[in-house]
Amino acid sequence: MVRKFLYFVVFCIVIGVAGVVALRHYARDLSEMAFVPKVRFEPQNPLAGNAYDDPAMWFSRPGIGTNDPVRWLPEGLTEDGDALTAPVFFIHPTSYLGREHWNAPLDDTESQDRARLFLRGMASPFNKSVDMWAPRYRQAAFGAFLTTKPEAQEAIDAAYADIAQAFAFFVTSIPADRPIVLAAHSQGSLHLIRLLREKVAGTPLESRIAAVYAVGWPISVEHDLPALGLPACATAAQPGCIMSWSSFAEPADPSQVIETYAASTGFDGTLRGDSEILCTNPLTGGTGGAAPASANLGTLVPSADLSEGKLEPGLVPAKCEGGLLLIGPPPKLGPYVLPGNNYHVYDIPLFWANLRADMKARVQAWKPAS
Repeated sequence: MVRKFLYFVVFCIVIGVAGVVALRHYARDLSEMAFVPKVRFEPQNPLAGNAYDDPAMWFSRPGIGTNDPVRWLPEGLTEDGDALTAPVFFIHPTSYLGREHWNAPLDDTESQDRARLFLRGMASPFNKSVDMWAPRYRQAAFGAFLTTKPEAQEAIDAAYADIAQAFAFFVTSIPADRPIVLAAHSQGSLHLIRLLREKVAGTPLESRIAAVYAVGWPISVEHDLPALGLPACATAAQPGCIMSWSSFAEPADPSQVIETYAASTGFDGTLRGDSEILCTNPLTGGTGGAAPASANLGTLVPSADLSEGKLEPGLVPAKCEGGLLLIGPPPKLGPYVLPGNNYHVYDIPLFWANLRADMKARVQAWKPAS
């Protein structure tokens, strides 16, 4: 039987095959041709009001049993008994690569299986919590992020509507006196940032947030952060703050990412332009700064035969520069690196062990509002 780590490897392969090949070997217009849906946008009917009462609408939630994908652990790592009671809400990234729909149908087996693989590799750093939640949702297709067609935004809005509904159920299902951890990657982080703006900022929930990990999606310090209600994390173990980064090896060429960011509109209604991108350092726990590889407690690295994986301490450093998180020379984690030495696929695995420790420290530092 193939070991569980194969799931993590496959999650890299999914993005590698679907995204890296197109972006590395073809022009942008050919990437759009390959992935952007050519069909008319299909408005998504709202889910039933009680849809998320059904355990089948969750990849992970309390009581789901041994098939919970977020409970995976790297080779040789066992639980130390020091579990956290803070509930975690995790939003998975894009797993629908088809062109048949702008939004992934919930009965699309391929994308749902991929999402489970993503959760094994990306939500597992947070599984010290005894109360993990990861919803299924009608995500926007991969191609929606390669075009400016109005259908793309419609698809993203439809996906967010599902996430907002799942989040509402999550909030009513957890104890009212516990701190909350919110985490996501890529498309998931786009939805998470919007949740902060629309459902958390200025509400009683704001005081319950122990930590936010909005990884792999740019946040403008000037045009976005003020609307999110929470500050960027300035120091390690600071509760109630936001961690966010995008990883690049050196030499880095972020031109495609920066161009798209600059042309986008911030939460204040103005172009993000050349405004500062929030970069927090998962090795220091604070905004900006640098840390040597010796501060890295463990990167999740696959074995040569791709059958398992282990944590390798001291593999990569990290420094914030120009809104990017630079990780030094390209580490050998696999062939699925995006153009410009963009390690987007590995944003979370690069700092797996540090994230685990970071969450624990922030949850333990959290105190209820007096």
